[in-house]
Amino acid sequence: MIKKKSKAEIRRKKHKRMRYHLSGTAQRPRLCVFRSNNHMYAQIIDDTAGNTLVAASTVEASIKGTVDKTNNIDAAKTLGTEIAKRALDKGIDTVIFDRGGFIYAGKVAALADAAREAGLAF
Repeated sequence: MIKKKSKAEIRRKKHKRMRYHLSGTAQRPRLCVFRSNNHMYAQIIDDTAGNTLVAASTVEASIKGTVDKTNNIDAAKTLGTEIAKRALDKGIDTVIFDRGGFIYAGKVAALADAAREAGLAF
């Protein structure tokens, strides 16, 4: 009998395949996105040093207070502008976008577009 793989397992496998090709450096760090059922998280990571340079999520009170729900497209747009603002404050203007194995549509695309509009280049 054929057993269907879970969506989470498929996403993890896609992300593992993508990470062979994506790596952040000090000059061009990696913008990593993760979304759960209730929240979204974004980090800018320097993989050579193994450091998280900038992080933002919808769990934070500053972002959570500005949106009605933390798991929709409006929250993703707010998170995208916030992560871009924090990155620009640290002097980071170009990144490599790591969608984390998620399909580039909906919330992930909204976060990416908002970060681009706020000044990040990728």
